[in-house]
Amino acid sequence: MKQYKRSERFNRLLLEEVSTIVQRELKDPRIGFVSFTRVETTDDLRSAKFYVSLLDESQAADTIEALRHAAGMIRGVLMHRIKAKRIPELRFVHDRSIAYSVHISEVLEKLKHEGGEPGGPEGGGSETP
Repeated sequence: MKQYKRSERFNRLLLEEVSTIVQRELKDPRIGFVSFTRVETTDDLRSAKFYVSLLDESQAADTIEALRHAAGMIRGVLMHRIKAKRIPELRFVHDRSIAYSVHISEVLEKLKHEGGEPGGPEGGGSETP
């Protein structure tokens, strides 16, 4: 149980630090507003996968590429900020879960408005076939 809490704390620290570095220190114009939703590190801490949610989904490929390009620099900054034996290699992947949730909400809202009208095809009108 102790190992689990340690890795959880390390992941949280990585997430906070990488988020701060990207927002305040990276000057790449391809990186717009990004949010890191979670990080997964391997048991041996050699690799960390950061899930990135984007405000502008149309810029996903450029943003992820810019983050991958900056991974070495970010890792170097982490080496100075985090007192750990090993700083993992950083990988960035597009997290589509928030965009997907928004899409599902929009579809449900549309169905609610279309299906809730009396007399409509699914509207619950009193007509019998």
